[in-house]
Amino acid sequence: MTYQNIQEEQLIEIVTQAVLKELQKKTDDIPVGISVRHIHLTRSDVDWLFGRNYQLTPKKALSQPGQYACEECLDVIGPKGELKKVRILGPERSSAQVELSQTDLRTIGLTAPVRSSGDLDGTPGVRLRGPNGEITLSKGVIIADRHIHMTPEDALRFGVKDGDRVSVEVGGIKPGIMGNVLIRVSETSALDMHIDTDDGNAFMLSQGQRLRILKQTNR
Repeated sequence: MTYQNIQEEQLIEIVTQAVLKELQKKTDDIPVGISVRHIHLTRSDVDWLFGRNYQLTPKKALSQPGQYACEECLDVIGPKGELKKVRILGPERSSAQVELSQTDLRTIGLTAPVRSSGDLDGTPGVRLRGPNGEITLSKGVIIADRHIHMTPEDALRFGVKDGDRVSVEVGGIKPGIMGNVLIRVSETSALDMHIDTDDGNAFMLSQGQRLRILKQTNR
């Protein structure tokens, strides 16, 4: 083997290791999605707010398969103010849910707990105004908890399971640690971490920025 061949082999090995290291970095981190305030409705809610048998109009697909932002918006009315044109997300659900940030809640004069989607017992209600009428929800307003969607294969790779809580490391201009992040595992999930606008602003994050699971906080 000539000296030139040895140099070429060494160069190939260096490049290969560099590529593998970069690929490893990409598989060890997760993209973040910053969720702005939004509303989930039932079939009967849609009928009341928009008219009987009205069909919500998909505007944009979201990161999770089958979910989408709708063209339609509603006004959210609280004791001290209102939020105009809050986006509806589809498809329809079995229970109405309004996901707001702490900043949003202060604007309309409400207090709501941090909850996982669907965990609505003991949450406050709110009034919703649409083009065809208004409804008053008896419950359903939450601050959505920080969570990561992933498949079983992702969970195996990260060494976590559904329901675990982890900490996530944030880089960038305002680095830090986000704790108590819920792991949500399902066959139909796409790998994505969801936070609200208050968290996004606090860490100066942008949509799609890559974050890293640091450690488990409990199982």
